[in-house]
Amino acid sequence: MAVSIKDIQKLREMTGAGLADCKKALEESNGEIEPAIEIIRKKGQAVAAKRSDREASEGCVLVKKDGKFAAIIALKCETDFVANNADFVKLTQDILDAAVAAQCKTLDEVKALPLADSTVQEAVVARSGITGEKMELDGYSVIEGEEIATYDHQSKHTLCTMVALNKQVEDATVGKNVAMQVASANPVAVDQSNVAQEVIDSELRVAVEKTKEEQIAKAVEAAIRKAGVNPAHVDSEDHIESNMAKGWITPEQAAMVREIKEKVAAEKAANLPEQMIQNIAQGRLKKFFKENCLLEQEFIWDKNMTVAQYLQSIDKALTVTAFKRFTLRAE
Repeated sequence: MAVSIKDIQKLREMTGAGLADCKKALEESNGEIEPAIEIIRKKGQAVAAKRSDREASEGCVLVKKDGKFAAIIALKCETDFVANNADFVKLTQDILDAAVAAQCKTLDEVKALPLADSTVQEAVVARSGITGEKMELDGYSVIEGEEIATYDHQSKHTLCTMVALNKQVEDATVGKNVAMQVASANPVAVDQSNVAQEVIDSELRVAVEKTKEEQIAKAVEAAIRKAGVNPAHVDSEDHIESNMAKGWITPEQAAMVREIKEKVAAEKAANLPEQMIQNIAQGRLKKFFKENCLLEQEFIWDKNMTVAQYLQSIDKALTVTAFKRFTLRAE
């Protein structure tokens, strides 16, 4: 049957579906709005099921605060074409608005929220049917604090951060500066006390092994140099073979170098001074904290101070209590 433009537009406003999909759904439902809505929903479910194994690596990331509560959410899809669509961005914003209004703490709570005449999860599935792409909600995180600052990097909706301060400040740029620091420097914790013990243990193990390898390599290089061979010519088996072919080292030198490498490396490994290794490793761990703990990082706007020093220059008692960061991009 023929359907009116008015009904097509009405269905589009109710579902967000394209004009062609609305027209087809109304034709199948003999012009009835409710059955047409169900047809569009079922299409979304079918598309979602069909594309469930696809990767959703694009999307829209948004952040919003309301008083002492803020949240970040990401609605993912398959292509940047869909991610940049105004209706897709609006759906993400509508979901975030509802989540912040309800002060949801988990993604499951968000998915169950009512949205228009369905739930958030049903709205995402329906949108998947409209675009033909897999869609999924991800990256939902919340933060609470006396003063909250948010940041959407370059307003591109791909990287968002939020920072909670322990007290209110008159200048809103203070919090925003720290939120931009989080976006740029990607810290793992507010300070050392907030770094997970397993992370510290892992970093220390890596630091110890790296220090041992460096000490052994230095001893081997010194022995090779003492033997009258340029260490750069024999730093790998490939180099040894190619430099022999070029006549830069003799087969006898190559054999000598191989023997030195094996002997000196074994001797040095058996006689490494443990305290020195631990001291160097602890130094590496301190460097890790400085680079990865927000308050200890160099402030991006002034390399002569840390983030903690910047905040204290505003108010001696001012500090960060929490932060969250989410990005769609691999780093």
